[in-house]
Amino acid sequence: CQPVPKPESRVEVCELNPCPPRWKVTPAGPCSSSCGLGLAVQLVTCVQTLHGQEVLQEEHLCPVAEKPLTSVPCVIRTCSYEWSFSEWSECSTSCGNGIQTRQDFCLSSLTHKPVNPLFCRHFPKAIVVRGCSAGPCPEQGGTQSPGAQLQPVTPATHLPTAAAAPEHRHKDLGVPLSAGPREQTKPSGGEEDTAKRSFLCVCGNLFLNATGIINMTGVESRDCTVAIGRPLREEISVTILESSLNCTAGEILLFSGRMMWRTGCRKLPLSLINSRTNTLIVKQRVVLPGNGVILQYNSRTATKKYYQDCDQQLFGPQGEIVNPVQFPAERQGVVCRTFITVAPRQRISIRALNADLGPEGNQTHFNYILVRDVSTMRTVVFHGKQQFLWQSTGSQAEIEFHE
Repeated sequence: CQPVPKPESRVEVCELNPCPPRWKVTPAGPCSSSCGLGLAVQLVTCVQTLHGQEVLQEEHLCPVAEKPLTSVPCVIRTCSYEWSFSEWSECSTSCGNGIQTRQDFCLSSLTHKPVNPLFCRHFPKAIVVRGCSAGPCPEQGGTQSPGAQLQPVTPATHLPTAAAAPEHRHKDLGVPLSAGPREQTKPSGGEEDTAKRSFLCVCGNLFLNATGIINMTGVESRDCTVAIGRPLREEISVTILESSLNCTAGEILLFSGRMMWRTGCRKLPLSLINSRTNTLIVKQRVVLPGNGVILQYNSRTATKKYYQDCDQQLFGPQGEIVNPVQFPAERQGVVCRTFITVAPRQRISIRALNADLGPEGNQTHFNYILVRDVSTMRTVVFHGKQQFLWQSTGSQAEIEFHE
């Protein structure tokens, strides 16, 4: 091109449409564990670039399905010590309910040899005693397992039913369950309007029946959350019958349980979601009033056992929890859990009326009560003779009794 005169370089200003809002992630905070697997919290915000600067926007303007996690796994270094266990012993009885035990060891990750248990005192330890069953005894025809005698009363909320609907008590839930929608009797007079309002206000309810249909369409609130609960040995499956969610507007359906987390919007009708545990929370986020889903849930016997024999499930507004397992002094302890689930619009308060876990300063025996807030996964440990009062931020909590 040398014979041809070279034109002058030019820069012209152009302006395209502003980029859509996007998720911005700040660097992760410190790891929650000094060794081994932990969690690091990171700040996730919705921003939009306008005139060369990032402007903070409301979260619903960003694609909900693409929101990054606020907590990410992290590992600083491999732990120098860890718990190891022997094989389970034979059942302690030839018939009826007994126990199995196993020995725990604190191992060095370098030498793989046992060391003083004090080196592992800061690491959570799995159970060393569990229940077992050798079949019913001929003279007794079966025995009952030594568990806590939970004394819950009526459930926090349940499927809306007429006042005259029959009531029956589920032996495993320990709470009265009202009849399902197909068993309702038509209320008369002013009761009909009340029944209609209660049917529309499904948000924040806890459903305890074995099966049912939940209509989450036409609700006024942007976020509508319901919970489904069943006995520990069961799991829940949900089928989406209808969906009018606007996926392009960011409307979404979220499912959460102790062993699963799932979101979705497109291709929801006739899709099947399995909880794999006995509780499931469904949260619906809508932008346009009137949109929503209609789902049907069923319960069945769980395909895998996800709980210990001494674990307990508690529903309802109040109840009494007794340390679930009492073994003789020469027996080692067992880690038993109590799961508490209430309606999503309610919160949980746990008060220790009486606690005696041994001397306050004796931390080597691992006698303590651990309370976990499921919504935040934060745990609190109580030692000694603390008569504590604990309150949740969500509608689910777990208690572990260590030895």
